[in-house]
Amino acid sequence: MEKTAIITGASSGIGQAAAKELANKGFSIMLAARREDRLVELKKEIEDAGGRAAYKVTDVTSAAEMKALAEATIEQFGGIDVMLNNAGLMPLSFLNKLKIDEWDQMVDVNIKGVLYGIAAVLPHMEERKEGHIINISSVAGHDVTKGSAVYSGTKFAVRAITEGLRQELDPAMNIRATIVSPGAVATELTETITDEDILSGFASGPSMEFLQAEDIARAIGYAVEQPAHVDVNEILIRPRQQK
Repeated sequence: MEKTAIITGASSGIGQAAAKELANKGFSIMLAARREDRLVELKKEIEDAGGRAAYKVTDVTSAAEMKALAEATIEQFGGIDVMLNNAGLMPLSFLNKLKIDEWDQMVDVNIKGVLYGIAAVLPHMEERKEGHIINISSVAGHDVTKGSAVYSGTKFAVRAITEGLRQELDPAMNIRATIVSPGAVATELTETITDEDILSGFASGPSMEFLQAEDIARAIGYAVEQPAHVDVNEILIRPRQQK
């Protein structure tokens, strides 16, 4: 039976790579992000490769839009098997820079976006007694560094929320919860950083070979492909050279 996955933050980076990975594994993909031009392009790319995809422009900070995304997926593909809460922001900054707007954005996208994603699909998955919710945390959700206080706070929260969800799920239901915590990945995340001290620190820091989005996508693929009795709770994946 064909399965369906919703992927938020699908317009670039890990979300885009995961969409291609799961489509190649036979999933129908509902792409969600704010940049419609990117979604149109990715949908075509998946279809040209023989896959099935649809898209819905979605702001993850809106519970109503996330609910509408889930409803559109059920209408289009008949159900939701995997929810990948991937959308995230990483405008790192030192706390004394008081970048309060950026703090608010991270809390809204990185924490509320994940909660709204869970809320959008959990009733459906409980009704079907089947599903898999995958939330993207970060190495920063395991280790706090200078400049990462708020970002790390949001990613620690993602881990706590996902582990709480795992514990609350009825064992009689075939619903799984997975945390994926990437290390340094070559994506657009760093483009949101406005703190010049952080940026200069990046420039002078040690060089290493970053992970690619496809590396994380393969880890996601591994988690979803496990037999029903196997619940991959957390994957921590970083470049070999990363501390």
